[in-house]
Amino acid sequence: MEIRSISQPAPDRRPPAVNEDLVLTGPDFAVVLDGASAPRVHVDSGCRHTVAWVVMQLATQLATPLLTRSSAPLTDLLADAITAVRASHAGTCDVTNPDSPSSTVTMVRLHPDHIEHLVLADSPIVIRSPDGQITVHSDDRVDLLPDRSLETVRRLRNQPGGFWVASTEPKAAYESVTGTTDRADVDAIALLTDGASRYTERYGHSWDELLDVLTTEGLRQLIERVRRHDSTSTTSGKRYDDASVVLLQGP
Repeated sequence: MEIRSISQPAPDRRPPAVNEDLVLTGPDFAVVLDGASAPRVHVDSGCRHTVAWVVMQLATQLATPLLTRSSAPLTDLLADAITAVRASHAGTCDVTNPDSPSSTVTMVRLHPDHIEHLVLADSPIVIRSPDGQITVHSDDRVDLLPDRSLETVRRLRNQPGGFWVASTEPKAAYESVTGTTDRADVDAIALLTDGASRYTERYGHSWDELLDVLTTEGLRQLIERVRRHDSTSTTSGKRYDDASVVLLQGP
């Protein structure tokens, strides 16, 4: 399959514009990560590193087994990556702090007859079949929290009955949404961070329209459309966000 990608920082970031999303692709895989930290600026994360550093370290740990075509399940690859990143800064940071920097993780891996997927937290995968049917693989557990207060998020983060992200708990990998799709049933696949998927999830366009924009007008055009919505939106929450898309298309 042809693999194309784009990743842009939020336009309201002050220089230097640090993109806390990251895209990683290879001949037979694609990964998107979307970094996150505590929603309040003065919360002590217990970590001396930035969100972008944690995202980069996770990507680095995932790259080697994916590039060397490890046969291990995607959940094992992610658990090993989280374990390695935790160990790399356990000596300098409090890796038990529930507000430690974290990331969503979304992956697909191509095989001759099927495609594996993994989704951890709110960066969805959208698949279109040759006959135009749309399937969305998403992890909406953060949307099911009773509220978004700092205390609730801290209490339910990486806990049963709460939501799961890639941070310092390897067990989170095994809470991912996973599955396989026959390759014959796939025409196009999009992996999106929520800065791009908000075209549908916040602004009401269908997933079918989102894929049409990607496959006919291009990845940049989708982000430009999102930014136009962002600039006039009255919806509560973060006005702009980093936005990343990977599109896999073709046989």
